[in-house]
Amino acid sequence: MKRNEFIRLNLKAAAACAIAPSLVSFNKDDFDLKFKQLAGLSFSHLTSTKTLEKQTYLAFLKMKNAALKDQINIQIVSGFRSFERQKAIFERKFRNNKKEGLNTEDNFNKIITYSTIPGTSRHHWGTDMDIIDANQPQPKGSLLNPDNYHGIGNYCTLKEWMEANANRFGFYLVYTQNYHRKGFNYEPWHYSYKPISQSFLELQNSEKFISRWAKLKFEGKDLMSDDFIRKYFKDHINDINPKLKA
Repeated sequence: MKRNEFIRLNLKAAAACAIAPSLVSFNKDDFDLKFKQLAGLSFSHLTSTKTLEKQTYLAFLKMKNAALKDQINIQIVSGFRSFERQKAIFERKFRNNKKEGLNTEDNFNKIITYSTIPGTSRHHWGTDMDIIDANQPQPKGSLLNPDNYHGIGNYCTLKEWMEANANRFGFYLVYTQNYHRKGFNYEPWHYSYKPISQSFLELQNSEKFISRWAKLKFEGKDLMSDDFIRKYFKDHINDINPKLKA
């Protein structure tokens, strides 16, 4: 059996266990466009600022205005991310880890603690965003550090406001603080617009998407074992906040 066929069958089985698709049928042209949007290869679904998907942007503005009334200024520090940008991030980390002497398995596992494999990032969709409170002084070091969102962290008030209000605008935390959840580490800054991202996730889990994704090229991909890719789709792509899949 050819490698791509083996990958396709493994990923199809993993996806079937993770989510029950309810996709409408796409003709070839429609699917080609949807694939490019989901894989970060198209900007056609974004606003002119290329930060968010169009419906997501409108919902975000409503949420931002509501938060401003409570003296919280929600600022997006990372919204849409193209395939080429994700590829550059992945390949840079891959090379650096290799220089540090990590073997292939440890290299990939270190990367996917927080970073996605190119073509699979939710940030490709334009529905997801990493946020801070622009009304607060910026903390030293990385803005996107869990410590900044807890205790006396600069963005603790933002976190509390989002927990109380985000869902009514359609936004949900993606990578929750759940001991039993696998995949990416907890990210208190990463929210997704469910009315759009739910259907995008379903399409990403489809056999058609997986077959096309398997043809994408980036450094290190040929070294990924079939088991690693299957487990990545099962744990990292699908083990998220269950409210985003319900």
